[in-house]
Amino acid sequence: MTEPHTPRRRPTLVAVGHGSRDPRARATLSRLLDRVRELRPGLDVRLAHIELNAPLLDAILAELAAEGRDAVLVPLLLAPGHHVTHDLPAALAAVPALRARLAAPLGAHPLLVEALADRLAQAGWTPGDGDSPATGVVLASAGSRDPRSGAETRRIAALLGERLGGVPVLPAYASAAAPTVPEAVRVLTARGRHRIAVASCFTAPGLFATRAAAHAPWIASDPLGAHPALARLVLHRYDTAPRPTTRGRELATV
Repeated sequence: MTEPHTPRRRPTLVAVGHGSRDPRARATLSRLLDRVRELRPGLDVRLAHIELNAPLLDAILAELAAEGRDAVLVPLLLAPGHHVTHDLPAALAAVPALRARLAAPLGAHPLLVEALADRLAQAGWTPGDGDSPATGVVLASAGSRDPRSGAETRRIAALLGERLGGVPVLPAYASAAAPTVPEAVRVLTARGRHRIAVASCFTAPGLFATRAAAHAPWIASDPLGAHPALARLVLHRYDTAPRPTTRGRELATV
């Protein structure tokens, strides 16, 4: 007599945020994951943080290993950097009993650009602004010393510029990289762009997003938060995470 076949459970989606002292950040990511659950009923979705907020990633990974679950880590980060290329692989290596894969960061994807453009529209951007020679956009993000992070942010800026009808979009950074938001504003102003918006390329509210918005000469969009397109992108990264190789866990490429 053969044993009945038991379908394998889908891996748990572990959405990994950075963590923030801003109390709005954790609540915002929780709402984002509620949208993810609505889109994929029955999928086990859990939030983890690299630092500052509970639950911390190490605790979630240990919990999943104890439950005998598989996992796919989806970084709620916009570009590759030290956290994606070092901290997350190190956290997985510390729990060898856990079968897990690491997805790509959110990155330069049409769904991300959809969310960025929609947040700008909510802040006051209109289709006519895309035709104006006076408008420009500063894409504000966290920043990283990893050159791959800067390259990815520039790709996001280029895609957003196309989405907005060819408006110049300059990337700027809150830390670790140049230019800063005020510097990017000055560059656009020197080009005759005096109606300058700041697009917040952050997943949740926090110190960096608040500082970036404060430098907006015109309008500043809210962080991406629980935007429906971002929820779809989280699931896309989950679905396309690479299969493990014979060398073990693998980081997805953007």
